Amino acid sequence: MSGAGSSLVPTETGCQRFRKDPAAFWAGWFLVAVGVACLLSPWIAPYDYQKQDLALGAVGPGAGHWLGTDTLGRDVLSRLLQGGAVSLGVGLVATVVALLVGVLYGVVAGQSGGLVERAMMRTVDILSTLPLTLIVILCMFVFGQNIWMIFLAVGGVSWLTMSRIICTETVALKNRQFVEVSVALGQSKFGVFKKHYLPNLNGIIAIYATLTVPGVMMLEAFVSFLGLGVQAPMTSWGLMIKDGADIMEECPWLLIAPSVVFALTLLSLNFVGDGLRDAFDPRSSKK
Repeated sequence: MSGAGSSLVPTETGCQRFRKDPAAFWAGWFLVAVGVACLLSPWIAPYDYQKQDLALGAVGPGAGHWLGTDTLGRDVLSRLLQGGAVSLGVGLVATVVALLVGVLYGVVAGQSGGLVERAMMRTVDILSTLPLTLIVILCMFVFGQNIWMIFLAVGGVSWLTMSRIICTETVALKNRQFVEVSVALGQSKFGVFKKHYLPNLNGIIAIYATLTVPGVMMLEAFVSFLGLGVQAPMTSWGLMIKDGADIMEECPWLLIAPSVVFALTLLSLNFVGDGLRDAFDPRSSKK
């Protein structure tokens, strides 16, 4: 049978809505391209990022070195690709750690309510007053200076804001009728989390992730600058920017190249975060 009352309007999926956002769509492809290039840097970089040519020294962009060389004669493009692998790796892994801890902590606190919620949130407030950069430095000092320790240490101190936001949203969702009905029907706590909490928190998680990645990358750069993070001859975008800023008047290309890539990456992360929020947050997709 056909008729106005029986016609079905196809519902767009989150991926379809995301593709309709040109800024988010192309920003996503830019991030994929940068990520793939950095991941394949050992094979596609024109030079070994450690190779020095002291006789050459710092020269501007040219045919032999598209982005120039640094003061030790190392190819900037090759180091930019290798540094991107480190910066993006730290940003992504540490953000995943922060999201897992923050989301679980916030949901447990919000769902528990009462004295448990207040105690858990007061703990977050106390930890938030501590100098988190100092905590990361102490972790590196105690547990050793290696790249995986950077991932875990930075991620381990970046979950506090997320837990507070998730707790507030969980408390609001817990009092919604559809959650109360699920609980009354015997739905388990994990079932309620998977069916109701997580879909309604996707937008917030996506936005926070895009804000956490650049913050984590900057924190990694600061720790590396102090000599407790990335060790020479390895590098990262933040460390390249710092080194370029020290001699920006004599060798401006050493600052421009990593700064432009870093800025475009951060901008793309913001576009993708907004696109994911609009595409997958049920509250924003209902029109």
